[in-house]
Amino acid sequence: DDASNQRQNGRGCRSRVRGTRPANRGVRSLIALPPRVADSLQALVYSQRALAWLLLDSTLVLTGAGGDLRNYGLETLEVGEPACEQAFFLEGLLPLNETPFRLRSVEMTSGRVADLHFYAEPQVVWIVLLDVTAERDEARLIQQKAYEMTLMSEREAQLIKKLETAHRELQQTHSELTESREALLRTHKRLERELDDASRYVRSILPPPFTTPFVADWRYVPSTELGGDSFGYHWVDLDHFALYLLDVCGHGVGAALLSVVVANTLRSEALAGIDFRAPDQVLTALNQAYQMEQHDNLYFTIWYGVYDRIRRQLEYAAAGHPPAILVVDQPEGGKRIEKLQGIGPSLGILSEATYHSQKCVLPSSSRLFLFSDGTYEVDKADGAMLEFDEFLTVLVKPAEGESELDRLLNFVRAWHGPGPLDDDFSIVKLEL
Repeated sequence: DDASNQRQNGRGCRSRVRGTRPANRGVRSLIALPPRVADSLQALVYSQRALAWLLLDSTLVLTGAGGDLRNYGLETLEVGEPACEQAFFLEGLLPLNETPFRLRSVEMTSGRVADLHFYAEPQVVWIVLLDVTAERDEARLIQQKAYEMTLMSEREAQLIKKLETAHRELQQTHSELTESREALLRTHKRLERELDDASRYVRSILPPPFTTPFVADWRYVPSTELGGDSFGYHWVDLDHFALYLLDVCGHGVGAALLSVVVANTLRSEALAGIDFRAPDQVLTALNQAYQMEQHDNLYFTIWYGVYDRIRRQLEYAAAGHPPAILVVDQPEGGKRIEKLQGIGPSLGILSEATYHSQKCVLPSSSRLFLFSDGTYEVDKADGAMLEFDEFLTVLVKPAEGESELDRLLNFVRAWHGPGPLDDDFSIVKLEL
């Protein structure tokens, strides 16, 4: 009756049908729910799915439309005109061969995506549009993530595969402990070999020390077989030398895998469109690439600097990381100590975070130290913690027959006492 009245009333009917919703009486009778529940469900659909509807007569002329038409770019539909000439997505679909009929994920002129539901009755055809743009966007994000993962190097993929296989087998063996203790022991030994292989791989990606054109050296002692620290340095070009140290929260396989992936990203300069001589660009891009929601809720701190050997200038930025320490020998015999502190939150926590670079000059007879917090946050057996100033005093002493890095490591081990350290010990030195 409504469709008949609309055809008889012509243009006067168009203004009434636009922006209206179909009555919910049919919904209630179909699903046999109390009115309060049915109304609530219908309101939920309208609020989350941007529902719109079209009503066509047997000659495929539009006799009614309603719901959120603007969402689909259909607000200009004219009642009384052929529907297929106004809505491109109906071309070739009508008349229906079957009813009800659904056509998935049709992109509208507005850019939104909708599922189309067709319902044919003796004299009319109902077409209902339900917005599925969110599902389309989520599927695209998943596809993009899958593509990025395929770009990982073959060695990283092999390492992950071996560690995951060893972990699964270890879990299975534990469940079968009562049946085969010998099998558990064999698997345990093999897991140790796998972890040893993984530990050797982590060390294999660390850069070798060198002495020309300046000194670069480091010490690395993970608190477990696989630590969450990683570092590196390399020449970006003939005049710019990048150095960095990062610390993933936690320990074990997950933290080690993330630290290795990030370190290889920096080493291979695998961030498209980024100038690796600009620390602020590098940290901002890393933060976007390694959000914690996509990486098992892991985040990390980092200090990243680039040394320009022509200008003797260091440009640096940091994200939640301890400051680098610059020690400059003064002509009169003293020392000038500077803390090169970067400002910015840890990477992976806030997707909208940005980072800023700072600059300083590295004079001759200067030493630069990068380190993780595990290098100085060391507890004694009685609960006393090493003070940072005491750590700094040991660090800045000149080398007298032994490397200051070895002297610092021996001091920390003596302070801690027997057993492995509570956190990874990682420190890098650049000496001019």
